[in-house]
Parts: sequence; C-alpha cells; structure tokens
Amino acid sequence: MKLNTKRTILIGFAFLAISAFWQMYDNLVPLILTRTFNINETISGAIMAADNVLALFLLPLFGTISDKSKNPLGRRRPFILRGTIVAVILMMGLPLLDNSYAAAPSDVKMIAFIVLLGLLLITMGTFRSPAVALMPDVTPKPLRSKANAIINLMGAIGGIIYLIVTSLIYSPKSANGEHVDVLPLFIIVGSIMLIALFIVMTFVNEPELAREQAAYEALHPEDDLSEETSEKKQALPRPVRRSLIFMLLSISLWFIGYNGITTWFSTYAMEVWNMTLGNATTCLTVATAGAIISYIPVGIVASHIGRRRTIKFGVALLASCFFIAFVYTLISDKFSPILLVLFVLVGVAWASINVNSLPMVVEMCKGSDVGKFTGLYYTFSMTAQIITPIVAGFLMRNIGYKMLFPYAAVFVALSYVTMCFVRHGDNKIEAKKGIEAFDIED
Repeated sequence: MKLNTKRTILIGFAFLAISAFWQMYDNLVPLILTRTFNINETISGAIMAADNVLALFLLPLFGTISDKSKNPLGRRRPFILRGTIVAVILMMGLPLLDNSYAAAPSDVKMIAFIVLLGLLLITMGTFRSPAVALMPDVTPKPLRSKANAIINLMGAIGGIIYLIVTSLIYSPKSANGEHVDVLPLFIIVGSIMLIALFIVMTFVNEPELAREQAAYEALHPEDDLSEETSEKKQALPRPVRRSLIFMLLSISLWFIGYNGITTWFSTYAMEVWNMTLGNATTCLTVATAGAIISYIPVGIVASHIGRRRTIKFGVALLASCFFIAFVYTLISDKFSPILLVLFVLVGVAWASINVNSLPMVVEMCKGSDVGKFTGLYYTFSMTAQIITPIVAGFLMRNIGYKMLFPYAAVFVALSYVTMCFVRHGDNKIEAKKGIEAFDIED
C-alpha cells in the first residue's frame, strides 16, 4: 500500500488557499483597524478574536453538514466551491473600503468594513472543515498520517507565498504615517484562492475517489478498527490526568504568547521600530521558513531525547527570543538584520513545540476517547487565541506598544513551568522521519 502523493498534493491546494488567506488576515487586518480606522487596540483585538470564536461553532457545524451532503460533486467540493468564490468576492471589498475611508473618513464606511469582515469570517468558516475532511475521505487510514503531513506542508507553502509577495511589493514603502494601499495583496491572495479552487475542482474527482476508498475499506476491514473495538475504554489514571491538565495549560499559555505576536507584529513593527510593511512581513517569512526547515530535525531530536525535553527546549528558546526582542526595542527604534536571525530562531522554537504537543496529548489518552481529547487540545489552543488579541491589544493601548514582547515572553515562560509537571505522553519509539515530520496542526 502506497500513498498517492500527487493526488494528495492536489487535494492540499484547498488548504494552501485557506492558509494564504489567514496569513494575510493576521498580517493586514490589525493594521487596517488601528492605522486606517483608528480603532483602539482593545476593540481591534476583540475583532481579531472573532474568527476563533466563530470557528468554535462553524467548523463542527459545517463539518457535520458536509458529512450528510449527497451532492453530485461530492460531499466536500460543493462547500469548497461556494465558500471560496463568495469569500474572494467579499474580501475584495475590504481594501476598497480601507482606501475610501483613508481618502474621506466616514462612520458608514467603518461600519460597512466591520460588517463585511464579519460576513467574510462566516464564509471562511463554512468550508474550512470540508476542505480539511477531503483528504481522510479519500485516503486509507494507515496512510493518513503521511498524507496529513503533505496537507500541512501545502498550507505552509500558501503562507510563505503570501509573505514573500508582501516583502517584495512593500519593502520600498514608507511606514511613517502613510496609508498603505493593500489592494494588490488582496488581489494576489484572491487569485491564489481561485487558482487553487480550479485545481481542486478540475483534478480531484471526489465522487470517484470516494468510491475507490469505499471499495478499499470493504477489502480491508482490519484498517477500520476503532479505538472502541480495538482496546477497551478505561478512565485515565490520576497521574496521567494530572499530566494532561498541565499539558493543556501549557498549550494555552504558549498559544497566548505566540499568537499575541503573530496577531499584532505588523502593527507593532511599524509603530515601534518604524519598519515598512515589507520588512515586518519579512520577519514573519523567515520565522515560517525557520519552522519548516526545523520540522524534520526536530522529529529526529525528539526521537532521541523525548518530546517533553524537545518542547521545553522550544519553550525556553521562544521565551528568550521574545525577551531579546524587547531588549532590542529599548536600545533601537530601527529595523536591523539581527531581527531576521531572531525570527529564524522563533521559527525553530515554534516547530519544536508544535510538532510534539498534539502527539503528547494523544499518547496520554490511549485506552480513552482519543477524539475527545484531540478536541480538548483544539479547545484550549483556540480559546487562547480568542483571549490573547484582546488582552495584548488592551495592554498596548493602555500601557504602551512595548508591552507586546514582555507579555508574550511571560506567558511562554509560564508554559515552561507547567511543562515541568507533565510526566506522561513522551515517546517511547523513534519519531517520524522524512515528510511525516511535517505532520502537525496549527
């Protein structure tokens, strides 16, 4: 049995489009809210948290609805088709309203922007779960781990494409109070989404692949053994439950710190370091690149020293990088290549954490409902991402922008403390190698 890599890559274009959009959203929307519409950081943070709030409801809802779909195009592709087209149409209105407000401010335009943004977030929530579910629908269970690695890599490529394009387009632009026209970026990302949609709709025949998958499962029933049938469910022992609680707390804490930076960095860099949008985006690009090139080495290291030690190394490195960035803020208000080196290390640190955290949760839950505890992982991580844009924005508004990096460093450092109480979930076999080292979740 061998994974059809080409087919998996084609399916992965749906996730590439989604990742490109969210990278742009996190990069540009806080900038537009604070610099164009002059909305204070606390309220802007609440708006930025809205996508995660909606995701808690929309992702399972539309995942379930698509499960029951009997459309001739398949269960998932109709949602991907409609959702992508509507999202591209809606998102084109955002930079137009941004430019119009910059030229002639109006409360009506601000309200229209926020309403349009809400509709866009709802639309994105309608097809994210179907897009992610398409791969397991047409991939045999023993091959889904490797296939998921390819899907995640495609998502990373989508984010990198956006970041590189932004760096190239906006590096020469001034950041000193000038309004930045981001319409070209929305057009480029919209084009990426439509091209990816064309590839999925043209080259991924979901009904045929689903029939092939059903035929395979009929011939190989042994691959469909669930946790309930293969192993008697049992309650978690008290020490394991304690480790799980501290693990989930750790996940929340490092997501609070890290997501605070990813949400506010572009705005912070332009306000504090007088960086251009291009230079700010370059920092995020090298951080993403640092993470991508670290996934395989991190998997190898974890196989030798364990997941827990690898995570603790990543947490310590991430907190140190954020603290050093704060120190740099105290001595300079200009961009320096030193920041690029620092953000490469941020990427390495995040890879060390992210590659190993979900596997630790799953490892602790053997004999229990693994799906339930995987849901707990996402509940804690997404709740953190709901809280942190608001809290970080409040601190930046009421104390100062320079609070961002100390805020992130403190929460990441606290996750190191909670990780010290995690005693279970470490690997006892060699970690994945090669492409499977990319098998992570955002």
